[in-house]
Parts: sequence; structure tokens; C-alpha cells
Amino acid sequence: MSDYEVFDLNDVELQSGHTLYDAKLAYKTHGTLNAAKDNVVVFPTWYSAFHMDNEWMIGEDMALDPRKYFIIIPNMLGNGLSSSPSNTPEPYDGARFPQITVYDQVKLQHRLVTEKFGIEKIKLVTGWSMGAAQSFQWGASYPDMVERILPFMGAARCSRHNFVFLEGVKAALTADGEYKDGWYKEPPRRGLRAMSRVYAGWGFSQTFYRNKLDLKRGERPFGGRLPDVPWRYTSLENFLVIFWEGFFLPKDANNLLSLLWTWQNADISGDPQYGGNFEKALAGIKAKAIVMPASTDLYFPPEDSDYEVKHMPNAELRVSVSDWGHFAGDPRGTSPDIKFVDDALRELLGS
Repeated sequence: MSDYEVFDLNDVELQSGHTLYDAKLAYKTHGTLNAAKDNVVVFPTWYSAFHMDNEWMIGEDMALDPRKYFIIIPNMLGNGLSSSPSNTPEPYDGARFPQITVYDQVKLQHRLVTEKFGIEKIKLVTGWSMGAAQSFQWGASYPDMVERILPFMGAARCSRHNFVFLEGVKAALTADGEYKDGWYKEPPRRGLRAMSRVYAGWGFSQTFYRNKLDLKRGERPFGGRLPDVPWRYTSLENFLVIFWEGFFLPKDANNLLSLLWTWQNADISGDPQYGGNFEKALAGIKAKAIVMPASTDLYFPPEDSDYEVKHMPNAELRVSVSDWGHFAGDPRGTSPDIKFVDDALRELLGS
């Protein structure tokens, strides 16, 4: 992949106290930064995703219109393009790659935005899933810089229930004998397939499977962006193999585990200015916000989002009523609910 740029961060001291040497932040931009530098949208990536996995939401027919906005998609550290276990030189490669917090991710993205582009105000930060966690963190860490946030199908901290789910994912992957404590020579494919099966029971809702919506995906609503993805599946097993195993098998196991640790330890109050006080961190978000959970999301239920919004000074809870679970924010542009997200983005940007 060569459709992105790399920002050199040099040696970075992480929140853990460890140093990430010669750190790199991969990013891609869409649109043009205007003279006033006030048309900026930051759109972070989600678990295991690359920048192109966000591009389904950018277009002249979408709220994130590159004719109007300068859209920056930073790749998370750990995703394989930015500094990650798979691309960091010895001796801090593989299983020795340091732990990265969401606070670290956003702090380094802030350096990109300010040092590379000289930007002082951000019109909007938005993102799905782990991208939502980064949206919350941007709002909490830089309240005077960020004017709006729209986190969808995500949370400001990882709940205990979500943490337990991720323990299952981690256990399935690392149980493969080929994993070898992270020092594998060949990908631990059995573990990758196993974690895919664990993930499959959580990404979509019970109603999705009860109504066999996996077998009814013959259309691409709202102009789905990836024509090479198979849109119709012939059986549940076919869906599990093609959609889920096909998604995770190309990924590097250590990268997945690095990002999983970041996810499990997500908490906006990890910013030192809040001292671990979650409610204080939520109250510190000045940005106008629409917080958008999905009604059947098993990772990030609306009850958690409702608690967050009640402690934010300028936020609205807007639930996407959907049978698609977490994938109501489907990054492949296939969910019938993505227009709901796009309409909210358009409204928030116009407010």
C-alpha cells in the first residue's frame, strides 16, 4: 500500500514510561486544508483497520465531503502501517512491542495535526468502535481545540463486560501452539480462525442471526463501497468462513494483540489531567457531541452511552435502532443503518 504518508515522530515516551524508538504515524488525507485551517475532520481507524477501511464514509454524496472538509485519517499504532509489532526493528519487534494507550494514540495524532499542518482548531472528530474511543479521548484531552465529536458504536472506556469478551478473543488466538508466545515464524492460522469464531458471536446481534440476515445481504444499501466483498452467503458456515475468518486471517497476530490491549485499557480519564476520574473526564469534554450507540450492540450497549452523555455538558444520545449489533456502523458500507450515521454527521457539521 502506497496511498498514504508517514509522519516521523522520532523517539516517543509513552504513558507506560517506555520509549517507542523512531516512531512512525501513517496517515492519509482527503480534501484541501483551507486558508483559515478551520475545515478539519479527524477520522481515526478502528480495531485492526487501515485508513482505506474508513473511506466508505467519505465522498461527495456523503457528510464527509472532501470538497468541503480536510479529512485526516490517522492509522493507529499497532495496525501494521504505523509503528507496530510487525514493522518495528529488533529488539522491540513482535511480542516486545511496548503497550500503547488510547491517550498515547491521540497525543501522537495531535502532534501530526499541529506540527505537520499547523492546525489549531478541529471542526469534528468522529469514529466507529475504537475510532469512537479516540474521538472521546480527543474531546477530553484537547477540549479547547475540538469543536464537535460524533463517536458511534464505541465508548469512552472499556467496560468490564467488554474486557471479558476480549479475554476470550485473546485466549483463542494465543492457544495456538504455533503462536509461540509471539515469536512465531509462520502465522498462527488456527488461532486466527478460532478468534474469528469468537468474534462472530459478538459483532452481530442475536436478532441478526435469528432472522438470518447474513443470508439476505444481497444488496449494498447506501452505495456500499467495496465491490470485491462477497455480498451473499449460502450458509451460516459460509458466512463464518468468508466474512469472519477471511477478515482476520491476513492480519498479524501480534498487531491484533497490541491493539486488543489498547482497547481493553481504553479510558479517557487516563489523561493525567483527570487523575483517573472518569466522570471528571466526561465533564471536561466541551465539544458539541452526538453519541451514537446501536440498540443491539453487544460490545457497547446504549446504557453505557447514556451514562456518558449524562456527564457530558454538551452531548446528545442518539440510538441507532438496528438489528445489526455492533456492525450497525459497518465499515464496509453494507449496513442499512449507515445512512443514520451519515445524517447525524451532516447535522452536527452544519450546526
